[in-house]
Amino acid sequence: MIFEEFNPMEDRMLRIIDNDGNVIRPDLFPDISDDTIAEAWKAMFFERVADEMAVSFQRQGRMFTYPPNKGQEAIHIAAGEVIRENDWLVPAFREVGVMLAKGVSMKEIFLYYNGNEQGSNFKNAPRVLPINVPIGTQLPHAVGIGYSIKYRKEPDVVFTYIGDGGTSEGDFSEALNFAGVWQVPVVFTIQNNQYAISVPVSTQTRSLNLAVKSIAFGIPGIKVDGNDFFAMYLAYQQASEHARTGKGPVLIEAVTYRCGAHTTSDDPTRYRTREEEEKWKLSDPLLRLKMYMEKRGIWRVNEDELSECYKKEVEKQFVEAENVGYSLEEVFEYNYAEMPDDLRRQKEEYQQFLLWKGNRK
Repeated sequence: MIFEEFNPMEDRMLRIIDNDGNVIRPDLFPDISDDTIAEAWKAMFFERVADEMAVSFQRQGRMFTYPPNKGQEAIHIAAGEVIRENDWLVPAFREVGVMLAKGVSMKEIFLYYNGNEQGSNFKNAPRVLPINVPIGTQLPHAVGIGYSIKYRKEPDVVFTYIGDGGTSEGDFSEALNFAGVWQVPVVFTIQNNQYAISVPVSTQTRSLNLAVKSIAFGIPGIKVDGNDFFAMYLAYQQASEHARTGKGPVLIEAVTYRCGAHTTSDDPTRYRTREEEEKWKLSDPLLRLKMYMEKRGIWRVNEDELSECYKKEVEKQFVEAENVGYSLEEVFEYNYAEMPDDLRRQKEEYQQFLLWKGNRK
């Protein structure tokens, strides 16, 4: 088991290919077909195209605040290759690729970031909870679902996510504690993208790493190169098997880098350097997988043509979302028996925004 070799107390990190796409641990290379690898790269590429376009739509004033996913695609698509239809996905807010793999559409994601309540109604994605913005509160929900799975003796697994900063929240510790005590089938993923908004990991915790936090709760933990698709695939494969066979939860620290801003309201130039960003570009998950495929002779992609195809599809889904009507009643009417003044003002401001947006067309 990889959890024994990569003991987080020794601060060892699971990595299968290097930054140039060379296989450095052939003994750990997962059993995965060339066709699956090719489809995984395309899924990662689609996520990146969609993500970059989402940022553009927000900058155009056509969408509200959005959290970019660029740089974290290997984590998402590796999970998407392993997660099953009846498994549960309990996301935070930076898991677009996993949501797409589970059946959520970009139209629904765009609806959510346009403030439309229908953006949390995933019609073709069973067992996916809505996007969760309050930091860490999704983890106890994941554990509760895991407890119900164990109680009913079902062969399902819960996949849930949090950022590096979220590990400082009480919900994180409480969820891992209960998960360990109850031995529930939950795979926790910490997307360590180096910054909790502007706070670097170095000032977030004094722990040796984030995977080591699993030890206090008596569950397996592992530190993985989050930009290595094969390492993430193997980690999810073994973690989900561990959970699915009644052995309890697993904590994965996926070491990656947030290439964009924390959200479109953030300016990362205020707290990180251009040199740091350029260094992490060398570990780009799409580039690494592409170089591996080229070395293996399985690269069959015309990137320019595929990019245009994906852009048209994303644009189509965004326009469809943009043209879906809003129900102000769903947004404002069901919070209080009598609407308070501050909420009434918000409703009026929202109505003005919708009027302005309609006049722009």
